[in-house]
Amino acid sequence: MAQKYFNTTHVLGKVLESLGNGNKTTNHRITGVISDLPPRSHFNFDFFGSMASVPISTNENFASFFPFSTYVLLLVTGMLAGVYPAFYLSAFRPVEVLKGKVASGFKGGRLRSVLVVFQFTISIFLIIGTLVIYKQLNYIQNKSLGFNRKQVLQVKNLNILGSQAQTFKQEIGHLPGVVSATLSSFVPTGERRWTNYVSANNNTHQTQFWPVDEDYLTTMGMQLEKGRDFNPQLSTDSSAMIINETAARAMGFNNDPINKTIEYGTGQKQYHIIGVIKDFNFSSLRDNITPVVMTMTTAFERKKQGDRPDVLSIKVNAQDLPALLSHIENKWKTFSHNQEFDYSFMDADFDALYRAEQRTGKISLLFTTLAIVIACLGLFGLAAFAAEQRTREISIRKVLGANVRSIVTLLSADFLKLVVIALVVAAPLAWLFMDKWLQGFAYRESIQWWIFPAAGVGAVAIALLTISSRFIRAALTNPVKSLKE
Repeated sequence: MAQKYFNTTHVLGKVLESLGNGNKTTNHRITGVISDLPPRSHFNFDFFGSMASVPISTNENFASFFPFSTYVLLLVTGMLAGVYPAFYLSAFRPVEVLKGKVASGFKGGRLRSVLVVFQFTISIFLIIGTLVIYKQLNYIQNKSLGFNRKQVLQVKNLNILGSQAQTFKQEIGHLPGVVSATLSSFVPTGERRWTNYVSANNNTHQTQFWPVDEDYLTTMGMQLEKGRDFNPQLSTDSSAMIINETAARAMGFNNDPINKTIEYGTGQKQYHIIGVIKDFNFSSLRDNITPVVMTMTTAFERKKQGDRPDVLSIKVNAQDLPALLSHIENKWKTFSHNQEFDYSFMDADFDALYRAEQRTGKISLLFTTLAIVIACLGLFGLAAFAAEQRTREISIRKVLGANVRSIVTLLSADFLKLVVIALVVAAPLAWLFMDKWLQGFAYRESIQWWIFPAAGVGAVAIALLTISSRFIRAALTNPVKSLKE
């Protein structure tokens, strides 16, 4: 229809410039909608910043540049949108168009088909990638870490209390809602680590060296596999040591490590093993578990560590958590002489370890949504074009007895083939890319096979929803009216 209109004006002598100007006027009106955004709209850049967890600065330079760039974009977009159809439609030979010999239908529109395949390939790739990312995040949240991070409050900077830290711990332990409390400098979700060398079985081993107290394993919910916990009533426990399973294997204690000896450094202190705890993840799941040894905090460990324990970890079970926090803060103010009360929850610290992955998941979800919308717009445009070009064919089929369902199925088949092609292209690319991403985790969820057909079914469903309304409308058109044109 558009070709006939433009070529009729071409035959009547209307010049190319007027065609372009007519189109540009309309397109400037359409694209001009965006010109009202910067000064008067509620267009909020903070939304995109919150999605990516990255603040977006909108300073004065940006505020002055954005309206100018918008108007330039408006002008260029309007010109291109008007000039291209004028050149394209005026290039046809008027006689052939008016005779109906020029057909740019679906089968001839290879470029349009390629673009739709490209758009859906990107969409399916992003759908698969987003599913894999969120499955890995779900795996991280639900994996057994070897300790219980739930409802563990960590009060920091305990070293400023000096010798009063132990008394502070005891008073906190008597508060209603407190299950247990432990003093240490090292917690599984913390950043502070102490790497040291110990000797066992005539070999030197690099380990994490953590001085703790007798309540550490209970508060952290760690599981003893062999032996017993620390007991401050036993004088011999000042040189006792508890090791994790990885340390036992690394040191060659394959059978029973209990009562085996370990030397600190070059024999500066000798320890005896009293227990083995189940392995626990004390860093990101990107890293493998390494050997950990724990000792009671004595004068020797404090001297080597260079400071007193600075974290009080409190296991709570309180129905009124704000009230308990207020009580703990009041105790802190009393002991610290009104120093700042700095605390965090262990599960929040754990989540912070994977902030980058959470940000990646949010950004992937955002771009997946945008890609699907763009692909659907392209598919809808192609469907409308195909329906317009095949109007006579649809009318003839209806006259010959075809029903709406069969016509819609016929018209949809070619488009669904494009989506299937996109799935075939996107699936291996997504698998390679996401498998490479997962290699960055020592502990990871494998890519499940069902993700690929799920992405394909989702893409097909989206495509059907996009094109079905246009094809149903075409199938319901009165065939007599179409055949008369």
